[in-house]
Amino acid sequence: MTSTDSAQQPSVTPAGTPAKDPWDLPDVSGLVVGVLGGTGPQGKGLAYRLARAGQKVIIGSRAAERARAAAGELGHGVEGFDNAETARRSDVVIVAVPWDGHGKTLESLREELTGKLVVDCVNPLGFDKKGAYAIRPEEGSAAEQAAALLPDSRVTAAFHHLSAVLLQDPEIAEIDTDVMVLGEERADVETVQALAGRIPGMRGIFAGRLRNAHQVESLVANLISVNRRYKAHAGLRITDV
Repeated sequence: MTSTDSAQQPSVTPAGTPAKDPWDLPDVSGLVVGVLGGTGPQGKGLAYRLARAGQKVIIGSRAAERARAAAGELGHGVEGFDNAETARRSDVVIVAVPWDGHGKTLESLREELTGKLVVDCVNPLGFDKKGAYAIRPEEGSAAEQAAALLPDSRVTAAFHHLSAVLLQDPEIAEIDTDVMVLGEERADVETVQALAGRIPGMRGIFAGRLRNAHQVESLVANLISVNRRYKAHAGLRITDV
């Protein structure tokens, strides 16, 4: 049996070079964040929290009128456009569309998302009389599907385990949770970690490369079961970090 401690890989740095502090994250306050699917519960909640923290946020929808109406409800300087215009105007694009439209939406926005940092927070789930269950896409995960469809974008995965109810509640000052962030490039992961950390109560935690996204996405099925049993809005905390 291999413990998680023994499985960790030691950091390797050139001789005489101190290891980088993993909590030394970039200043992301000047980035424009777009949210595709920003009129849905999860997207709208993320947009609200980031904008409330001072981030410039644009929300997208298939219909620009719907996005503008939702942006007006959110306030805090949020703007609304159709998905394509949202992608064009943003530095970082969060994908919060329903799973059944995930592939088609990203495929249609390949040009607009070229060169962008894309953050996929979609959870491929199914539901039956026994409750929620995870779906494994052909590519392995929603994030890996995004990476396959967007070869000229920098794809990461994050924000999977957040309660839309808590995100949208203006009476809640802090969201008590950690955000697991996955990606291939350290700089991209750290940018997303820093964005998560802009929201009071949240931390962004590196959780591996995109090949590990499936189990992070599928854990939402377990959280749904927790929430139903305990009438809660459960999140996650990573201990000893």
